[in-house]
Amino acid sequence: MNRKVSTAASCQGSSLKLQPHQIEKPWGRTEIPRVFGNTDGKRIGEIWFELPQAKNLPLLVKYIFTSEKLSIQVHPNDEEARARGLARGKSECWYILDAEPGATLGLGMCRTLTTDELLRAAVDGSIEELMDWRPVSAGEFFFVPPGTVHAIGAGISLLEFQQNAEVTYRLYDYGRPRELHLDDGVAVSRSGPYPSNLSRPSGSPLDTALVDDPTFSLVRASAAGATVVALEDRRRWVMPLEGSVHGGTDRAQAGECLLLDPGVPLEFSSDALALIGIEGRI
Repeated sequence: MNRKVSTAASCQGSSLKLQPHQIEKPWGRTEIPRVFGNTDGKRIGEIWFELPQAKNLPLLVKYIFTSEKLSIQVHPNDEEARARGLARGKSECWYILDAEPGATLGLGMCRTLTTDELLRAAVDGSIEELMDWRPVSAGEFFFVPPGTVHAIGAGISLLEFQQNAEVTYRLYDYGRPRELHLDDGVAVSRSGPYPSNLSRPSGSPLDTALVDDPTFSLVRASAAGATVVALEDRRRWVMPLEGSVHGGTDRAQAGECLLLDPGVPLEFSSDALALIGIEGRI
């Protein structure tokens, strides 16, 4: 049974189901949830949701599956990216779907480092010990603004919502033979502790704004949540976590993503829980 949470009389605009695209990564997995298809033995680390006919959407939905630690890395903000000839910087956020016992995220540093200290730590590898590695569990949420030195640990499945910009400066990669970007990375790093107000614990209220930022906002909404109606005049990326949602002529369940134009009403199944992302502040 579906519960309608929109008062709109008819659809204005269109709804589209974004298409998942598998991305191989050295730290990925050969087994991922069935909804994302067969890996054919490849190490799949990311699932991107895209439109073949629209490559320049400002925001991007990803699922990430790790079997090893990701590199210690950092992203520039919009101003820093444009100064380097790029379209935009990269803010991102993570909703933890599953975490093996002992799984951790690296977010910020245990103490504030000078630029020279951060560079030396990246070169000699001591940055790994200086990172603030914190245990994580399903349902936790983290906003990762530009300049945050960070790394996703092994044994984690998460949903990432981000600015659509693949600009990553790797500071340290555990000896893997991949390029590092020390000068650019150190230049844009805010090498201090991670602010506690940017995270949400598991068990927090279902209907809540997880991010309200100039780059993008993200809400967690249930079938009963009034936020769904309040966002109806905006373009929305809808990511079901439980149950199913309907927008226009399209339906999505967990592991899928809808892109809804302004005015397209959104319906939830009675057991649905979803993340809804928009451009700019709520």
